[in-house]
Amino acid sequence: MLPSPSTRPSLPAASEEESPYQQYVYAYPHQKAYRLLDDGPLLSDLWAGERLDALSFYAHIPFCEMRCGFCNLFTRTGAPEEVTGAFLDTLERQARVTREALDAQGRPLRFTLAAFGGGTPTYLTADELVRLCDISEDVMGVDLRAVSWSVETSPATATADRLAVLAERGATRLSIGVQSFLDEEARAAVRPQKREEAEAALGRLRDARFPVLNIDLIYGIDGQTERTFKVSLDAALAWEPEEIYLYPLYVRPLTGLSTRHAAGPAEWDDQRLRLYRFGRDHLLSAGYEQTSMRVFRRIGTAAVEDTDGSSISEYNQQAGMVGLGVGARSFTTDLHYTTDYAVAVPEVRRIIDDYIATPSDRFRRAQWAFRMDGDERRRMYVLQHLLESSGLDTAGYERRFGSRFEDDFAPQLDALLGRHWLRDGGGVLRLTPEGMARADGIGPMFFSATVRENMRAYRDR
Repeated sequence: MLPSPSTRPSLPAASEEESPYQQYVYAYPHQKAYRLLDDGPLLSDLWAGERLDALSFYAHIPFCEMRCGFCNLFTRTGAPEEVTGAFLDTLERQARVTREALDAQGRPLRFTLAAFGGGTPTYLTADELVRLCDISEDVMGVDLRAVSWSVETSPATATADRLAVLAERGATRLSIGVQSFLDEEARAAVRPQKREEAEAALGRLRDARFPVLNIDLIYGIDGQTERTFKVSLDAALAWEPEEIYLYPLYVRPLTGLSTRHAAGPAEWDDQRLRLYRFGRDHLLSAGYEQTSMRVFRRIGTAAVEDTDGSSISEYNQQAGMVGLGVGARSFTTDLHYTTDYAVAVPEVRRIIDDYIATPSDRFRRAQWAFRMDGDERRRMYVLQHLLESSGLDTAGYERRFGSRFEDDFAPQLDALLGRHWLRDGGGVLRLTPEGMARADGIGPMFFSATVRENMRAYRDR
């Protein structure tokens, strides 16, 4: 049993008055903590000590047909085919160099997970999707028909010809961002989308018979109430999706909504918490189980793992991730690496242009990166498990790291137990229902001082 909160140090963590919506913790650390290396290590050296028999593959496609008002992802809108074609040329060059580094280990490669994310991968034409699949299979050696493979799409780009390519190549999970089935809410989120367009796309997705369909919805839009949120929830449920993700709306610098949300901070937090609880309870009563703050899976649905933020869990981030494309991250035990990152449109375009112009030899070395020491690996592990409904097994933590979670993170544990946001069930720590509601505020409590400082020093662009 864990010691009583009163026997440990007083709370250094955030006060209860702070917003429960601090940051979406889908990977640790955030790319804002990465820094450009003067002389990054060779990929062949980085991967020398890694397992190669259970790799994950991620291709980042940084293109969309439109940019939603809430979006702070690395993506460009309206790219012409000469740009997407040049991007795929570069991605293939990067893939060949990366495969050489993996082959240099002299051991067989095996990929078990794959994902195409972005951006919107289905912004690519059907022919370009064929080429992306060919690069994944023929160059990287990913057997797309044999792995759990997830692809993100949008109502406007989920066309029959594109979906036919993905179905024929074996995609197991399609995730579509609908966000709201009400046209007025879509407009309020700066997402010019009609319900009939979303419904038509969902019909095409169901006709393609992908094993898992996921529908993304957002709560916290200006004017949204439990009544209007129920309209979207019921519209999504009518398609009987295997998964539904509920995302709280965030307003970030350099996005279309950065100065456009009407509610004050406390009022907005209250709205989001109310809508979250309503949506959670509605989905649970409809036969879904909750696996994290965002993820609801229809009971009886087998989990389809994806590497774009989730494996069984949306926070899984194990070493062995191989990322291709500007904005993609790769994870080894000691180093996480990627390319430059931005949100502002001019900077995104510049970075994509720089990526396309990158000589192949530069892909042989890690560029933007964050070094993972034992302390950072502990923090990543905690975030992978504590923010999930399965919880954190304290004995498993001790076996893995040779130290006790209760000692390593006593202040955070004291804070969570003291607020009744965490409970101990026979050595497994799980967030309470109220703790799960506040997962986006709990996750940052486990960030290291280094990560916090790097993120503070990052200049938004």
